[in-house]
Amino acid sequence: MDRHPHHTSHPTARRAVTLAAAIGALAGCASMAPPHETPALPVPAHYALPAPDEGTPAATTGWRDYFTDPRLQTLMAQALANNRDLRATALRVQEARAAHGIQRADLLPTLGAQAGMDRSRVPADLNLTGQPLLSSQYQAGLGLASWEIDFWGRVRSLNDAALQNYLATDAARHAVTLGLIAQVAQSELALRELDERLELAHQAIASRQESLRIFQRRVDVGSASRLNLTQVQTLLTQAQALGAQLEQARAQQANALALLVGAPVAPPAVAVRLDSLSMPPLRAGLPSDLLAQRPDIMAAEHQLRAAQAQIGAARAAFFPRVALTGSLGTASAELGGLFDSGSQAWTFSPSISLPLFNGGRLRNNLNLAEVRRDIAVANYEKTVQGAFRDVSDALVARQALARQLAIAQDARAAQSERARLSQLRYDHGAAAFLEVLDAQRDLLVAEQQVVQMRRAVLSSQVGLYAALGGGALAAPATATPPTGSVP
Repeated sequence: MDRHPHHTSHPTARRAVTLAAAIGALAGCASMAPPHETPALPVPAHYALPAPDEGTPAATTGWRDYFTDPRLQTLMAQALANNRDLRATALRVQEARAAHGIQRADLLPTLGAQAGMDRSRVPADLNLTGQPLLSSQYQAGLGLASWEIDFWGRVRSLNDAALQNYLATDAARHAVTLGLIAQVAQSELALRELDERLELAHQAIASRQESLRIFQRRVDVGSASRLNLTQVQTLLTQAQALGAQLEQARAQQANALALLVGAPVAPPAVAVRLDSLSMPPLRAGLPSDLLAQRPDIMAAEHQLRAAQAQIGAARAAFFPRVALTGSLGTASAELGGLFDSGSQAWTFSPSISLPLFNGGRLRNNLNLAEVRRDIAVANYEKTVQGAFRDVSDALVARQALARQLAIAQDARAAQSERARLSQLRYDHGAAAFLEVLDAQRDLLVAEQQVVQMRRAVLSSQVGLYAALGGGALAAPATATPPTGSVP
C-alpha cells in the first residue's frame, strides 16, 4: 500500500512566498555601524614654505603630460605593463573584488533546484494493519536554503566592510602605480647622471694620459723631473679609479631600472643630457587637498570605513538572528503523477536564534572590532602626516637644490678659471706643477658636483609630483606598451 503526501492549494503557497518577501523587504533597514567621521587633520593648515600658486595641480596632470621625454614615457609604459609588483597588486584587487562578491551574495536568498525519491518499508509489527508497509515518494521543486533576514544589519555591515576593503585595495593599486612611475623616473635620471659623470671621467682620463705622455718625453730629454711625472701618474690613476667606480655604479643602476621595467633596457640611441630635460611647474595647494589627491590616504580612509562596518556587524551579533528555509514544488507517490493536478507541495520553516551564553565571545569580538577601528584611525592619521612630510620635503628640496645648483655652477666656473691660470703660471715658471695638479683635481670634482646637483633638482620635481598624488584624478592614458627592449 502506497501513501500519498498531503497537498495544499496554490493560494496558500503564494501567501507563504508573499510573507517571505515581505519579511525580506524589512531586512537591511537598520545598521549598527558607527557613523563615519573623518578624523581631524593632524597637520598644519599650510605648508612651512609658501606653496607656489603657478602651474597645474599634480592630481589632474597625467604622467604623460608631466614626463614629456619620449624615452621616459616608453620606460614608464613598459613598466606599467610588465612590473611584477604592480601585477601582484592588480591581482590583489581582483581578489578583494571576488571576496566582496562572495559577501554580497549573503544579502540574497540561495535558491536551488532539487529532485529526489524516497522508498521505505515499515515492518508488520510496527504497522496497525499487521502487514508490512511499502511506500514511495517522488519530489521535484525549488528549495530556499537558510537565508538570514538582516533585521539588525549584520550581513549588510559585513558586505560594506568587504566593499571598503575592495576600494582600499584598488586605491592601493593606484598608489603603487604612482610609486612605480616615480621610481622609473628617478632610476632613469640616476642612470643619465652616471652617464654624464662617466663621460667627464673619460675626458679627464684621456687628457691626463696625454699629459703623462708629454711628461714622459720631457723626462726622457731631461726637461722635467721624475717627481712631476709621478704627480701626473697619480692624477691619472685617480681619474681611472673614479671611472671604474662610475662604471660599476652605472651597471648596477641599469640592472635596477631593468627590474622596475620588467625587461632589458638598452642604452639610448642618442644621449640626452640632464640640462635638456624639463618638467612643468606644479601647484602645491593646501594640505587638506591631499585627502582627495593621494591614493594612499584614500586607501587608509577606506580601511577605516571597513573597520567601522565590522563594528556594526559585531554589535548586530548580540541580537536575535532570523532565518528562512523553505521549498516549493510537487510530490507524488508515483513518478508518473509527479506533475499531475493537486501534486503541489511546499514547506516554510522560519527560525530564530538568540545567543544566551558564549563565554564572552561576542563581547570580545566587539572589543576586537573597536580596537581595529582605533588602529585604522591611527594608520589614517599617520598616512596623512607622512603625505604632509613628503610634500614639505619636496618643497624644501626644490627651493634649496635650485640654490645649490647655482652655487655648484659658480664653483665650476671658478675652478675652470683657476685651472687655466695655474697652467699659465706653470708654463711661465711662476708656479710648481703641484698647483696645476690641485687645480685639475678640484675642477673634476666641481664638474661632477654640477651633474649631481642637476639630477637632484630634477629628482625633487619628480618627488613633488608623486607627493602631491600626481595623476590620481587624471583620465588614465591608454597606450600600447612597447615590446622588447627600450630604445
